[in-house]
Amino acid sequence: MNESVTRRTFIKDALRAAAVGATAAGIGTGRAAGSRNTKETLMPDNKTTSPLQRGQSGAEGYFVRTPLPARIGLFSVGHAAYWPQFPGLLERLRGNHAVFAARLAATGAEVIDAGMSDSSQSADEVAGRLARADVDLLVCYLATYAPSSTALPVVQRVGRPVVMAALQPRAALDYARATTFEQLANDNIVSLPEICCALRRADRDIADAVVGRLDDDPRAWGRLEDWIHTARALHAVRRGRIGLMGHVYEGMLDMNSDPTMAQAQFGAHVEHLEIDDLHACVAAVTDAQVAERLDLIRGLFHFPKPGSDPIAGPVDPTELAWAARVSVGLEALVAERGLAGLAYYYRGSQGNENERLGSNLTIGSSLLTGRGIPIAGEYDLKNCLAMLMMDRIGAGGSFAEIHPIDFDGDFVLVGHDGPHHIAIAQGRPVLRGLSVLHGKRGRGPSVEFSIRNGPITLFGLTQTAAGRFKFVVAEGESLPGMIPATGNTNTRARFKPDVRTFLERWSLEGPTHHFALGVGHRAATIEHLGRALGIECAVVARESAPK
Repeated sequence: MNESVTRRTFIKDALRAAAVGATAAGIGTGRAAGSRNTKETLMPDNKTTSPLQRGQSGAEGYFVRTPLPARIGLFSVGHAAYWPQFPGLLERLRGNHAVFAARLAATGAEVIDAGMSDSSQSADEVAGRLARADVDLLVCYLATYAPSSTALPVVQRVGRPVVMAALQPRAALDYARATTFEQLANDNIVSLPEICCALRRADRDIADAVVGRLDDDPRAWGRLEDWIHTARALHAVRRGRIGLMGHVYEGMLDMNSDPTMAQAQFGAHVEHLEIDDLHACVAAVTDAQVAERLDLIRGLFHFPKPGSDPIAGPVDPTELAWAARVSVGLEALVAERGLAGLAYYYRGSQGNENERLGSNLTIGSSLLTGRGIPIAGEYDLKNCLAMLMMDRIGAGGSFAEIHPIDFDGDFVLVGHDGPHHIAIAQGRPVLRGLSVLHGKRGRGPSVEFSIRNGPITLFGLTQTAAGRFKFVVAEGESLPGMIPATGNTNTRARFKPDVRTFLERWSLEGPTHHFALGVGHRAATIEHLGRALGIECAVVARESAPK
């Protein structure tokens, strides 16, 4: 195998391993139930270290990610009156609880196991422990019949979304040999209606209720694992710091956002930055750092011959070196401020330093986005949040908008100029040198690729007339085929029932013109996010069955 083929294979494998799905989300790295790594859980959610910090080099080192797991608060409910009546029952139920907890931990979640609540007194103890742990999601395992007073106080005090899990150990009772003991050991479903009634009367939302078997039940455990993905997104937005740098692109009324409402609804702190902050970080970059970043860029990207577009030519070496310097400086700014994401736009004027800086952020932004730190152009705070959540559910989340329709092929191009999630690219991403940045000032290298072929999801975050946030979601398919050689991302996207009807329905939901484009069909997970956050979710096109 020649060197160029080896490099392509290496890059493809490195991106696949670092990008999306279970590996990127941290699946398989869970701790034992009840364990807690204080140092890790206190890290900013974007905690990744670059090769510049670790002394590593190349794509493999750069895209290593160690995202924080979801922090799940687990408790089971039971009935203390049973224990003296049926010796051994409590021990049996604790064993079932341990099986459930271990299975949760195997998803990569950090499980804070508070044990069983079987009376109003123990409910208070369980609630206190889970409240102090600052969990992202509550899971209540119904071990047997339990009075609703064992569950409601916990949910009230912890104040997090709760998933009720009634998973029965046996597929059915042995009716010929059944005993009251065995019935109670399999009475997981009995109190679910009662507890849900109490929660509703207390005006507490129930995120979900999952009924099934403790073992060998793909449907039930698939639902629960989906909630783990949801909790990762909740963890990210509730603890994240999102930077805002520059100003809204003139005239884009859908880009205007209220940072206070973003923090009120999601929990993320929005930090206002000046482009001068980036200037200072770029000025501190050394020539050695630039050389190392150039090696990374040349290893990751393909530099093709020009296509038909006269403004998309070869990359100028001087402009590439400047973009590499800006990339290192942007990374330093993100690390300095502990940012989980950044939304930016700066127009500049007459080729000044602000224009030169603002027009050369695409490479650095795409590298960071591929590592799970979404960078959104055109000052789109809402889409930055959508990209962050999309990444944490394991779907990537690239900056995108609607491009021209192919009526003959019944698909639409979706993509954008600016930052993209290169870790979900179909093949090796391309760099082209743009002499004109359409609608913007300046010039410089720009990224081009399609999203990985197969299932895709669009995740838009918009606002209503009342100022409330709203999710707009669609599932479709990324198709293989040629895209324009314009130095922008473009993906051939097909949606049901047909391209015209889909685009009409999508637009009438009032989305912004940007959305996070991810891989996989993830509408159900995003609906879970909406329920957990109290946000309306409109699914315009669905390929997968609701969970």
